[in-house]
Amino acid sequence: MYSPFARYVITLMAVLVLSPATRAQRTTYPIAPVRFTEVRVEDEFWSKRLETNRTVTIPHTIAQCEVNGRVRNFELADSVLRGLLPEAKFCGRYGFDDTDVYKVIEGAAYAMHVQYDPVLDARVDSLILKIRKAQEPDGYLYTMRTMKPEASWAPERWVNDRKGSHELYNSGHLFEAAVAHYYATGKRNLLDIALANADLLVNTFGPDKMRTVPGHQVTELGLVRLYQVTGKRAYLDLADFFIRERGHGTTPGMTYNQDHIPVLEQTEAVGHAVRAGYLYAGMADVAAYSGDTSFLPVLHRIWDDVVSHKLYITGGIGAAGNIEGFGPAYDLPNLTAYCETCAGIALVYWGHRMFLHTGDAQYLDVVERVLYNGFLSGVSMTGDRFFYPNPLETIAGEERSAWFTCACCISNDTRFVASIPGYAYATSGNSVYVNLYIGGSASVMVNGQALKVRQQSRYPWDGTISLSLGLGGESPFSLRLRVPGWAQGRPVPSDLYAYDGAIRPAIGLKVNGVAQAVTIEKGFAVITRTWKPGDKVELTLPMPIQRVRAHEQIVDDRGKVAFERGPIVFCLEGPDQPAPWLLDGVIPDSAIMQSSFERTLLGGVQVITGTAFAAQRTADGGRSLGTTRRFTAIPYYAWAHRGLHQMTVWPARTLEAAKPAPAPTLAYISALATSGGTSPDAIKDQLLPASSNDPMTPYFHWWPKKGTTEWVQYHFPERSKVSGVTVHWFDDTGSGECRIPQSWEIQYHDGTSWKPVQLTSPVETAVNVPSHVTFVPVQTTDIRLMITLPEGFSCGLYEWSLE
Repeated sequence: MYSPFARYVITLMAVLVLSPATRAQRTTYPIAPVRFTEVRVEDEFWSKRLETNRTVTIPHTIAQCEVNGRVRNFELADSVLRGLLPEAKFCGRYGFDDTDVYKVIEGAAYAMHVQYDPVLDARVDSLILKIRKAQEPDGYLYTMRTMKPEASWAPERWVNDRKGSHELYNSGHLFEAAVAHYYATGKRNLLDIALANADLLVNTFGPDKMRTVPGHQVTELGLVRLYQVTGKRAYLDLADFFIRERGHGTTPGMTYNQDHIPVLEQTEAVGHAVRAGYLYAGMADVAAYSGDTSFLPVLHRIWDDVVSHKLYITGGIGAAGNIEGFGPAYDLPNLTAYCETCAGIALVYWGHRMFLHTGDAQYLDVVERVLYNGFLSGVSMTGDRFFYPNPLETIAGEERSAWFTCACCISNDTRFVASIPGYAYATSGNSVYVNLYIGGSASVMVNGQALKVRQQSRYPWDGTISLSLGLGGESPFSLRLRVPGWAQGRPVPSDLYAYDGAIRPAIGLKVNGVAQAVTIEKGFAVITRTWKPGDKVELTLPMPIQRVRAHEQIVDDRGKVAFERGPIVFCLEGPDQPAPWLLDGVIPDSAIMQSSFERTLLGGVQVITGTAFAAQRTADGGRSLGTTRRFTAIPYYAWAHRGLHQMTVWPARTLEAAKPAPAPTLAYISALATSGGTSPDAIKDQLLPASSNDPMTPYFHWWPKKGTTEWVQYHFPERSKVSGVTVHWFDDTGSGECRIPQSWEIQYHDGTSWKPVQLTSPVETAVNVPSHVTFVPVQTTDIRLMITLPEGFSCGLYEWSLE
């Protein structure tokens, strides 16, 4: 680990090399975060995650970048630039693959500043050398185009960026990595690469130059970071230009990247969720450092839209998988929830900046919700397996992956986890803010005096937080302790979710053992006094089990309930239940529940237990409540560590909302085979859609196959008589590339070969209408559907039942 003196020297070096303009007083946020380098984490919950990120996730991600060609692309670009190769083939699919290397360098820089690792330092320097050699003489850096322009996403520089080449996106992550590495090590090797690239952007883009915007935002954040380091106003001005130019360009109506109308006219969150979050964070930065507050009303409007209409209870955003983004208001299906891990990170960036502008804890409440739930589920506890989307329900189960073809979330995780301590504290004038309850210590300056805050707790499992204040002498200031919304009977800062009969035990506050009246301002318990060395503060946040109900307009959550305790959202997962099918469970409002800490389960977690009823199918096709059974709920972040199992965040509280286990029909007990495709179990799960594009019901599809002939087949346990089929087709016109079939045929196996059935009703196929077809009864062991996909489109189906 760097010693305090070494950290001082590195920071001093970083300041001394800057121009005098850099050191001049500049406009900034009203509230200043305490940098992560000044926070030491010694916490039951977070310490092991930070250490796993340092020792497992970062090395794993670097190794994957090497194995999957990310690093090789820089080497090949270097060879082309030096004339050793006339051209080269890009390793991978996406031009933004370069950013995986930048982001893991950023994560490594954060980790090294906390605990120096000479091996990691040398490895990072080796990567930086490869990056430098791949940079073109004028500062351009985009390996796909350098290797072979005509085969890249950018046959001409920049012209396709608005539509997806990601040249500017790559620059943004380069800038952020360079600043992090510079502050962590004092070295300029990556910073100089970034500055050359940034100067190229300044010379290329602007009101009187090339007018375009980044197709994927993050460039704005990176430019502001370079401005913070160098004081070069041109970087800040270019970030401002990129934001204001949006909505004025060549892609009218392009909501996907928020380019549909000028940002000052935007009122709701639309399009790709990660792009949106980075845009809003960039707008907050530009407002803070330019002093121009015109962006702030826009940010408040859009924030209100997100937390009031488009936020999952886990803190996830981006319901629509087809655009990785926002759907309409209240459109929050659980089974198909996308909730990209990167989107959760982007929401934290944005929310934290809104707090720095306003001092309002409501933004930190959302930050905390993401941290402990929607984000954390994206990283396994072993640190080497990851989720890209984070659904709130699954029938067949999900498992994390070691890598993805598009690995943006994995590399993003490395830098974000390492930076989490930087969200814990902040200062403003004579106020010290305690934003997150993470055990350890922080070095803070208040009223010109050094303050050491030491924090002890078992958060998020226990709400008793103890703080001691280390001062050189007496000092008057206000200590502001965040009182989370969940402790005030409000899960989110809107009516999107509410506690059922909200339990609100009294919040406790003591100074030196003496109880204090709790005065809450903007979500913070404020204690203003002249503090003395060794003063102690104790905050008690009771953590009862809370039942959450969703807004009635969230269709998929009607008749359902979610459970919270403290900042943790819980879920039910198969291994903890008495039966593998758990979606039939009904937990009535009268159910008595208990909570306990299970030290040997999933690394040590709090669980909720109680009694539920099993919904069952009746002979007339209805349903009734059956026997009682015990249920156990675990933290949502901990699911999918024990194999493929059902999971839900929103179990039923009413019979109508339950999903009874499938009946033992001929289709259900038969073996299913398909010609490829995704989610075949959906074909016989007996969950019927409300329409041909029902996001709340599982479906099978062959995408990305298009225009081919495919098949699905049942193999019966024994020869059986069949006389009809019903098929519910999947068609996502308007949002995807699946359509109803061009044609289809029913065939049976006569013991020797496949033959078509003799129809007694026509084969009709239409959107939103199940296809019911009858035929002369056949005795067989196998039946199949031969399906011709439409030219240029794929196909899928929800359910295939037999008569």
